[in-house]
Amino acid sequence: MERFEEFAHARGPAFLRLGYLLTGDRHLAEDLVQAALVDVYRGWSKVVASDRPEAYARRVLVNTWLGWRRRASSRERPFGPDDVATVASSAPVGRAGADVAPDFAGDLAARDAMWHLLATLPPRGRAVLVLRFYEDADDATIASVLGIGESAVRSTAARALLRLRAGLAAAPAEREALS
Repeated sequence: MERFEEFAHARGPAFLRLGYLLTGDRHLAEDLVQAALVDVYRGWSKVVASDRPEAYARRVLVNTWLGWRRRASSRERPFGPDDVATVASSAPVGRAGADVAPDFAGDLAARDAMWHLLATLPPRGRAVLVLRFYEDADDATIASVLGIGESAVRSTAARALLRLRAGLAAAPAEREALS
């Protein structure tokens, strides 16, 4: 029988990565993983007897996150989009001819736009996409983690991807209107 400490140490980084992809915030991800592992620890004897502790822990992690999403306090953002302009305007400007670091603003803006689009998805849609594309889980695994049918996984993924595509298509038009 595997000890809980060994399990948590071995799978902790993967759970932290999943938590980050779900929450979009490193600190919230750490809190999420900690809360989920506390729940897993409480029933460890049953979990390890089920012969699939990782799947159970992943399900607890996703369900804990879904529960957090229902609370208004989970929508707190310590650093919002309006703060980016403030930080950018206070950054030092390089001198002409001086060695200036490459500008990664375009990559950062694209990544930020994707995070904002993911945040607009319903919790289950976001969970399905994160499990499918970041955890590389198949429909059966996702269905097991979320406690839904495989056809519900496919339809949820299709709706979430459609919403992301619509958001990406609207983004260039919005940028054009602001210029």
